[in-house]
Amino acid sequence: MAVLLTKESKIICQGFTGAQGTFHSERAIEYNTNIVGGVTPEKGGSKHLDVPVFNTVAEAKKKTGCNASGVFVPPPFAADAILEAVEAELDLVVCITDGIPTSDMQRVRREMKGSKTRLVGPNCPGVLTPGIGKIGIIPGHICKPGRIGVVSRSGTLSYESAVQTAQLGQSTIIGIGGDPVNGTNFVDALELFLNDSETDGIVLIGEIGGTAEIEGAEFIRTWSSKFKKPVAAFVAGAAAPKGRKLGHAGAIVNSGAETADAKKEALKLAGVEVAETITKIGEAMKVSMGVS
Repeated sequence: MAVLLTKESKIICQGFTGAQGTFHSERAIEYNTNIVGGVTPEKGGSKHLDVPVFNTVAEAKKKTGCNASGVFVPPPFAADAILEAVEAELDLVVCITDGIPTSDMQRVRREMKGSKTRLVGPNCPGVLTPGIGKIGIIPGHICKPGRIGVVSRSGTLSYESAVQTAQLGQSTIIGIGGDPVNGTNFVDALELFLNDSETDGIVLIGEIGGTAEIEGAEFIRTWSSKFKKPVAAFVAGAAAPKGRKLGHAGAIVNSGAETADAKKEALKLAGVEVAETITKIGEAMKVSMGVS
C-alpha cells in the first residue's frame, strides 16, 4: 500500500481551469493520476482536459465520488478553497498555493479542528505515490516505485531526495511545505510511514526555522525496539545567519533550537543517520538500513 494517495483515490483540482491548475493537472493526467474532475466557480457544466468542471466541491463530490483535492487557487482565495473541501468532507486536501496570509491559515487551522480532512501544505510540492499518481508539482519521471517514504519541508530537496533514493525507490513522497502554519507535519508523516507495511525506511528533509524537526526527532525517540524503522535525514540552512529570513516565513531562526545544528543533533540523538550534504542522503539511507 501507499500513504495518502492510493489506487482508490479520486482526485479533483480546485482552480482547475486557471493556468497553474491546467498545467499541473495535465502533468498529473500524463502520470495516470485518477483526476475525475475540477472546480472553477461559474464554469460548472463545462469540460476541461476531457473531465467535468463543477462550481463547487460539494457538487463535484456528489457527481464523481471524489475524496481528494489539489488546490491551485490564488493566495487571497486559497484558504476559503481549503475550507470548502473540508466542509465537503474530503479525505485529503493538498494545497500548493504559496503566499497565503498567515492569518488566513490560522483561521483554516481553527475551523479544521475536529474535521475528517487531512491537509498537506500550503506552499508545498504536494504528494506523489510512484506508479499510482500525484497531486501537486513533483516531477513524476524522477520517482521510482519502492519502499522508502520521503517527507520534506523543501520542494526542491524533495525532488533531490527522490533522485538520491532512486535505487531503493519510494513508497510515497510527502512535501509538507515550509510555511509556519500548515497542515500535516513531520510527526504526522512519520506516523503514517511507520504504520505502512510497504515502507521500509524513511527520509526526512528539514530546514532551519521552527521546531518541527525537533518534534519529529522526539517522536522517533519514542519508537519501541519492536516497532521502528530506519530514518535518514538532511537539514538545510546550516550556513544561515541568525535572524535572516531565507526563502519563506518558516525558514527563519528565532532561537537556538531552530538552527540546523540543533536539529541535526536532536535527530542524531534519536538514532537518525544524518547526511551532512544533500548529495549524501541516499548513502545515509542505505547506512541506516544496513544495505550496500
